[in-house]
Amino acid sequence: MVKCPRFAPVVHPSSASHAVRVIEMLAFPAVQLLDVAGPLQVFATVNDLVADAGGTAPYALRVVARRSQAGSGEPGGGGVTASAGLGIFTNPLPPVDAALDTLMVAGGRGIETAAADSVLIDWVRRRAERSRRVASVCTGAFLLAEAGLLNGKRAATHWSLCADLSRRFPAVRVEPDPIFVRDGSVWTSAGVTAGIDLALALVEEDLGRGTALAAARYLVMFLKRPGGQAQFSAALSLQTAEDKFGALHDWIGAHLDQDISLPVLARQAAMSERSFSRHYVEATGLTPARAVERLRVEAARRQLSDSGLPVKRIAQRCGFGSEETMRRSFLRLLAATPQDYRARFSG
Repeated sequence: MVKCPRFAPVVHPSSASHAVRVIEMLAFPAVQLLDVAGPLQVFATVNDLVADAGGTAPYALRVVARRSQAGSGEPGGGGVTASAGLGIFTNPLPPVDAALDTLMVAGGRGIETAAADSVLIDWVRRRAERSRRVASVCTGAFLLAEAGLLNGKRAATHWSLCADLSRRFPAVRVEPDPIFVRDGSVWTSAGVTAGIDLALALVEEDLGRGTALAAARYLVMFLKRPGGQAQFSAALSLQTAEDKFGALHDWIGAHLDQDISLPVLARQAAMSERSFSRHYVEATGLTPARAVERLRVEAARRQLSDSGLPVKRIAQRCGFGSEETMRRSFLRLLAATPQDYRARFSG
């Protein structure tokens, strides 16, 4: 039998010294396939690595659904069809007081129907009371919000739906940038593949950084991203305004170490300051100052990970003026200092 290859750091059997943790993934018709499969594969990989090291698998995994389609051939089971057209075997919703460690809610095109199901909402609310922690992937945050589990908490979801989540649930403090957010025992992640990053963070909390890194390496992930990592690059986020301000963004990228104040940008765009500010916000959703800050942070991130330049020198080259100014921008946008970012991502 072919076993999982071993990676340094070695997963020690003691990684599974605690009781087996039951993880339930809630699915529904038209669920996003990777929202379900991605996180579950992380936990399954950890199970394999720990077992290969002579330990006991630390996780018991179940996919559950309220509206299962009959005919699966499994006693008491059924299934739902993901939006990709693939059927997923599911178990019926367990009793709300059954043993549970982690409740996870997937997202997908079917979330609107699921979040309108009063029976399912009540089950999620009561099941969450039994669990040690609750997590959502992508638009699964809408179901948690309907159940009242995000009230007064910081939360993330897919970048394209952050405004909608904030509008529909004003008691939720939606954060549009991070790939995942933890607020107490509630974890929420951004879109699709961010669920894998979230699952790795849960593994790190349970079994340590070494086990999480071993799983990431086995899954051939480029890196294990912390929650403060942005959902997408600043350049990509500004591409919606390429027709109007594409040339300006190219100019900014080539002059980050120079004065890029509002008057300078307005002159470069051949507009008055007032008109430029208004049109720029309409096109990008950001003030010119915030856009420049994001582009500078992105340039600094690349230099921190790809070079050995001192942080002070990088701050100067990217136009921050001082190391402290760059530090404040990193904390605001990435929830990490430049030094911490380099420690996590430098090759």
